[in-house]
Amino acid sequence: MNSDLDIQFSNAVKKVSETEEKFAPDVLLRLYAYYKQATKGDQFDFNNEEDNLKNAFKFNAWIQLKGMNETEAKENYIKLVNSILK
Repeated sequence: MNSDLDIQFSNAVKKVSETEEKFAPDVLLRLYAYYKQATKGDQFDFNNEEDNLKNAFKFNAWIQLKGMNETEAKENYIKLVNSILK
């Protein structure tokens, strides 16, 4: 069952993937964190690949949202995307 929020979230994710160049790096980092919190919650997993510094920033941004529920993360993601892509 797709709720209205899930549909809005999916649409926002699609918009970002199609217009990623319009977003500043710090905004993309926040979007990444909201996305991970919305889809994984507090089940943190550190992706230790080649670019350790980049992954460390991404992990840090995500872990700062610890305790935020899925709904709130999706709402924040949508709000941030819509504030940039008016």
